[in-house]
Amino acid sequence: MSALAPGRARRAAAPVPTAVPAAPGRRSQRAATALLLGPFTVLLLTVFVLPTLYAVHLSFFSTSHEGLGFGNARTAFAGLRNYAAVLDDPSFVRGVGVTLLYAVVFIPAVVAGALVLALLFDSGLVRARQLSQTVLFVPHAVPGIIGTVIWLYLYTPGISPVLGALEDVSLEVDFLALDMLVPSLVNIALWSGLGYTTVIFFAALRAIPADVIEAAAVDGAGRVRTALRIKVPMIRTTLTTVVLFTTIGTLQLFTEPMLLSKATPLVGPRYTPNMYIFDAAFTRNNYGLAAAASVLLLVVCCALSYAVTRATADRSGKAGS
Repeated sequence: MSALAPGRARRAAAPVPTAVPAAPGRRSQRAATALLLGPFTVLLLTVFVLPTLYAVHLSFFSTSHEGLGFGNARTAFAGLRNYAAVLDDPSFVRGVGVTLLYAVVFIPAVVAGALVLALLFDSGLVRARQLSQTVLFVPHAVPGIIGTVIWLYLYTPGISPVLGALEDVSLEVDFLALDMLVPSLVNIALWSGLGYTTVIFFAALRAIPADVIEAAAVDGAGRVRTALRIKVPMIRTTLTTVVLFTTIGTLQLFTEPMLLSKATPLVGPRYTPNMYIFDAAFTRNNYGLAAAASVLLLVVCCALSYAVTRATADRSGKAGS
């Protein structure tokens, strides 16, 4: 027993192992991650987070002027009064309705149209595919303001060659009439965004492994069945992303109706929520009201984005089970 004591003492006196320092590879990975994410984080904070927080802060205050509006400006805490004023304003509610109607027409049209065109390009049925894709994508390269001005020229009676040609065959169409305003806006947006969305879908289709398509052909699946049962389900993630960003972009409708308002009195200065925000901030100088409308629009965008992603996730889960 006594002979074993020195050994036990030596083991007891052995130094306790310390923590192993981080490997150089991990440090380099962290440095690379910080280097790559740093500019994006700064840009995100500067362009989105800080302005959003400032808009939320501004929405709780109102500014009034003394002396029939010519005196000194006085800013006071308004609570939720700006939000109540926005929701009680019929022009804002009407603008939301116009935007939703535009979204109901535009989103299915651009997604379905682009998906069909991408499937046609991928199937090889379209000749001169690269030329066709280039011609289809060119309208997206045109700035939105210029594209809207072009279509405004084509919509204006008396100077439009399209309307002149329709009159020659005894067809009278007023693209600036009340019941044609939303279809006219959808047409401008389709002309600009259809080619871009088609390119996105076509790139996703080209990433599908060729052996999957060959296996479907060996099993006797035709082109239509392969497209609907194989190709479309395999690009569901891309389809979800396109629907998500198209929905967000639809809620930000501004340029097209703003320019159309110069040609017809039916498009007022508060025709859409974004035009309402612009009018409140730069025409009425009511920044608290504009900030409240902006925050409400942001909430709607976030809610719709969550609904789209959640619905897609539920469908994917059911398909997987």
